[in-house]
Amino acid sequence: QVQLVESGGGLVQAGGSLRLSCAASGRPFSSYPMAMGWFRQAPGKEREFVAAISWSGSRTYYADSVEGRFTISRDNAKNTVYLQMNGLKPEDTAVYYCAAGRDSGPSFLARRSYAYDYWGQGTQVTVSS
Repeated sequence: QVQLVESGGGLVQAGGSLRLSCAASGRPFSSYPMAMGWFRQAPGKEREFVAAISWSGSRTYYADSVEGRFTISRDNAKNTVYLQMNGLKPEDTAVYYCAAGRDSGPSFLARRSYAYDYWGQGTQVTVSS
């Protein structure tokens, strides 16, 4: 049984910071190299890619809208991935989802939701103006 549990969401003023965490458990995480990603979905909008990181951490990917403000990292000893969000804007308001997929190397389609096999339940991030 695979579980991804997000935490760290909340309400913050524009310009503030939050750090999201995603704790992963289950057999795939001990058997295969897993890439991890963050997606978000705002009310009335489609789910969109935010950031992703390879198993080793050597490859990171960001959406243009968050590049330079958000940082993704991971601690494989804890099976946990983090998303440090700085300079938050009201348009960052959304439910943030953690996702995991088998890392196929540079060919891994990190920005595509269909590349991920497992998803968390999401955590709400609200940025007030």
